[in-house]
Amino acid sequence: MEHQTLSQLQTIADVVPLSTNPIMTRQQRIERWAELLEEHPERHLGALTGTERLKGEARDASRSEASPITVAFEDPLLRAWGLKNDTYGEAKRF
Repeated sequence: MEHQTLSQLQTIADVVPLSTNPIMTRQQRIERWAELLEEHPERHLGALTGTERLKGEARDASRSEASPITVAFEDPLLRAWGLKNDTYGEAKRF
């Protein structure tokens, strides 16, 4: 399956949002994230290193390429449900 942006999909299909205000429970968001991680078990994921030594805003802004949070942010559904980026702070908020 090839990843396509919403704009790319709209050129070949009628894309209609499920809801203008999708409300998903924390459990539903975690289950979706787990499904995404299980789809590619061979994928090498990186950890957010050093977060225990960072303070406040620096910790919240930390991110890592190919982290489990990045996997979540790559998913259009999780973004539609409110995930704004792939930082530590956003994952905590979401």
